[in-house]
Amino acid sequence: MLEVEGLVKHFPVSGKRGAVVHAVDGVSFSVGAGETLGLVGESGCGKSTVARTVIRMYEPTAGSIRLEGVDIARMKDRELRPIRPKIQMIFQDPASSLNDRMTVGEIIAEPLIAQRIVRNARAARDLVGDMLEAVGLSGQHVSRYPHEFSGGQRQRIGIARALILNPRVVIADEAISALDVSVQAQVINLLRDFQEERGITYLFIAHDLAMVRHVSDRVGVMYLGQLVELCESEEIYRNPLHPYTQGLLRAVPIADPAASSRRVEASIDGDLPSPITPPSGCRFRTRCPLAQDICANVVPEMRDVGDGHQVACHMVS
Repeated sequence: MLEVEGLVKHFPVSGKRGAVVHAVDGVSFSVGAGETLGLVGESGCGKSTVARTVIRMYEPTAGSIRLEGVDIARMKDRELRPIRPKIQMIFQDPASSLNDRMTVGEIIAEPLIAQRIVRNARAARDLVGDMLEAVGLSGQHVSRYPHEFSGGQRQRIGIARALILNPRVVIADEAISALDVSVQAQVINLLRDFQEERGITYLFIAHDLAMVRHVSDRVGVMYLGQLVELCESEEIYRNPLHPYTQGLLRAVPIADPAASSRRVEASIDGDLPSPITPPSGCRFRTRCPLAQDICANVVPEMRDVGDGHQVACHMVS
C-alpha cells in the first residue's frame, strides 16, 4: 500500500551557507494493506519529519514515496489533488490542530469541500453527523466549537476529519501522546475498529514503546534521521538486536517494583548529536557501548538477519 525508498529530507540552516539539518537520511520501509507499522525513537530522531514528508506537507529532498504503486514524491499540487483523499493524517495535539473559530461541522466538512465532494458545510451535514456518530460523538455536536470538548473528544474530532474522505492510509503522528492513559486506550480501540471495518493502513508514530507494541504489526526504530532496526512487533521486544533499541527498551518503566530494582543496566548515555553535523559512519557510535573503529568509518547498511528482521549495525552478525 505504501512504499518509501531512500527518503531524504534536509532543511537549510538560516544564516549558515551550505549548512543543512539532516532530519531524514535514506529511510526505507513498506506497509501492506490493513497493516500497522509503528515508528519509534527519541524526540528529534526524525519520526514526524518522515510523516510530514510522506504525506507531502514537506517536499522530499530525495527518494520515492509510492502509494498503491504510484510515486507521489515529485507530483505537483494539481497532480496530488486526486491522490490526497487516499492518505490522511491525525496530528499530535488536538488543541492546536483544530481551528477554534470553526464549528466541528465546518472542521470535518472542510476536506469534503476542498476535494469538491460537497459545496459547503450545510451540504455535508449528514455525512459529518454520521462520522461523528462513528467516532463515538453525537451528530448533534456539529454546531459546537472545539473548546467545548475534552482533549479525548477533540482527538476524536481530528480522527473524524482524517477519515471523512475514506483514506487508504492514515498517518497517526503522536496521536495519543497528549491524552490521559484511559483516553489513549479508547482512541487506540477506535482506530483498530476502523482498521477492521475499512482495511485502513496505519503508519503509527510514537515514543511510547509499550503502546506501539500493542497496536503495531511491525516496528521500525529511528535514530538521528535513519532507520536502524525493523521487524515484527513481538520480535523487537523479545530479541532487540541494535544497541540503540536495547537501550530504549531498558528505559521503559517496569510496573513491578522488585523487578525494577533488579534491573541495573543503564539506558542510553549522552545526548543526541546535532543533526547539522551528525557523526561519521554509524550515527549511534558516539553513545554506543559496543563501538569499534569500523563504526566511525563505515556506514552500516540495513540488512536482513533472518525472518524479515532487519538491522543496521556492524556488531550484529
